[in-house]
Amino acid sequence: SFFGAIFPREGAHQMFHEILERLEQITVILLLPVFFVVTGLLVDITGLGLEGLKYLALVLFVACTGKFVGASLASRAQGVPPRQAMALGVLMNTRGLMGLIVLTIGLDLRVISPTIFAMSVIMAIVTTVATSPILHRLLPHPDADTQPRGNRLVEVSVSS
Repeated sequence: SFFGAIFPREGAHQMFHEILERLEQITVILLLPVFFVVTGLLVDITGLGLEGLKYLALVLFVACTGKFVGASLASRAQGVPPRQAMALGVLMNTRGLMGLIVLTIGLDLRVISPTIFAMSVIMAIVTTVATSPILHRLLPHPDADTQPRGNRLVEVSVSS
């Protein structure tokens, strides 16, 4: 309450946004990478074994198929064109940060085993990393005909 009494009223809104922006920068630059490293260190892939890899493949298949089919069909039912509906299905497969946070909490609370944790983290990473390349194939860039592709050399002929 003392801080509230001495805090300036004039320009408080601007100061609040500046403080918030700096805190966001610290979070993204420092804390987020630390969280990913700590989460990665908790994953024990060696504990999966051959049987675990079979279950991991099944988890990946079910996770991707369920979200893709559900979102695509729901989009089509609402009149979204097929390619865009499939793109929405692909986008639903990104698990990313929130999934890792929930998995880490589940592991800390011992609600899930280290094996389930490892499979789920791998599933979250694979589905998130795969999203961008699949979207690029599914929805080509609007200027795809004018964009250079890959590292091909372009021959230029000069006529005099």
